[in-house]
Amino acid sequence: MHKSIATLKAENTGSHAAKEKGDTLSLIDVIKENHLRAPSPNYDDDSEAESYRDGHTEEVDRETKLRAYTWCKDFLSGTWKTINERDFQISIVRGGLSNLLYLCTLPDHEDCVGDEPRQVLLRVYGAILRDVDSLVLESVMFAILAERQLGPRLYGVFPAGRLEQYMPSRHLKTEHLSVPEISAEIATKVAHFHRMVMPFNKEPKWLFGTIDRYMEQILKLKFVRDAHVKKFNKLMKYNLQAELESLRTLLAETPSSVVFCHNDVQEGNILLLDEPEKDTTEKLMLIDFEYSSYNYRGFDFGNHFCEWVYDYTYDKWPFYKETAANYPTREQQLHFFRSYLAESGGYSECTTPEDRARIEEELIIESNRYALASHFLWGLWSIIQAKMSQIEFGYMDYAQSRFDAYFKQKKMCT
Repeated sequence: MHKSIATLKAENTGSHAAKEKGDTLSLIDVIKENHLRAPSPNYDDDSEAESYRDGHTEEVDRETKLRAYTWCKDFLSGTWKTINERDFQISIVRGGLSNLLYLCTLPDHEDCVGDEPRQVLLRVYGAILRDVDSLVLESVMFAILAERQLGPRLYGVFPAGRLEQYMPSRHLKTEHLSVPEISAEIATKVAHFHRMVMPFNKEPKWLFGTIDRYMEQILKLKFVRDAHVKKFNKLMKYNLQAELESLRTLLAETPSSVVFCHNDVQEGNILLLDEPEKDTTEKLMLIDFEYSSYNYRGFDFGNHFCEWVYDYTYDKWPFYKETAANYPTREQQLHFFRSYLAESGGYSECTTPEDRARIEEELIIESNRYALASHFLWGLWSIIQAKMSQIEFGYMDYAQSRFDAYFKQKKMCT
């Protein structure tokens, strides 16, 4: 986020099929050029920006620390059961846009008495994720992936969040996504994810089901803060309901396989492990599965490419930085897809060069059309977050950024 903020997708092939192959060569560069023309937002008269002039809050409030201490004591074993509250250590983990993240640690003078961890990650669910059905599914999914050693261990689940294994690692940064070796391994990880069979509904209802639900919520929202009202009114001047039907039609014409998708493959949800597993060259791990579901694979591709543009570690308002020039070029996209296809079996020994070229062209069209769905979904999501979330982030500005990108890219994809 998405981001544990966070952070959707879609595809097409219709009456423009005859000209697609020739036009695709310039599609990506034209999209980038149009993004670059967008003016940088002006925050000088923004009361939200003024509120965060000094950057992020760094201290954990007293109530949160007490709740975290209680959860750790209740769900963890060994020394966690006996430490005093004053010795309990907690710090904020940045990068979550849907959830609040904290690192909980035993004090140095306390030794472990068994196999309990010295550190755990506490995830407190954001309001947008507190639907009971969604939380149950996400908890089951997290446990399954942990069991398969495809994600961190699960130490405790409770209505407000969960305790997870803290992995000695660091999150990728936005600039890492374009490093060829890293991009290739991300593609391999995505291919692994897409091959999984999970005990969930196999119908691809998540994308437009989520968008429809967000749209319904937005139409009922009432903002009070002047800065929010002004930005919300500007966004609502777009005929989003009619635009949604246009997007639905476009993606219905875009072939895309239904697979188990992560749905939020952005740098904050990819760990670069400090201690990779033995006998493997893999250094990355996908995390944060709260949006994962059966979905059109094009969404995973298009959404990931959109995330090359956004840096969520920026420490000044609006706490993200957009660099449109970072959208992957045609060659960067092909590099990603060739690694994906090699891992997923998309190529066979008898695949001709002509067939390879055709498959690659179809993936480029598919992913860049589904990037529209990513912009649309996270744009709606961000409007809702502006109303509900306690996380320090310029959600309204981010929504505007995503819809600006949507309309620019739409001109190139239709």
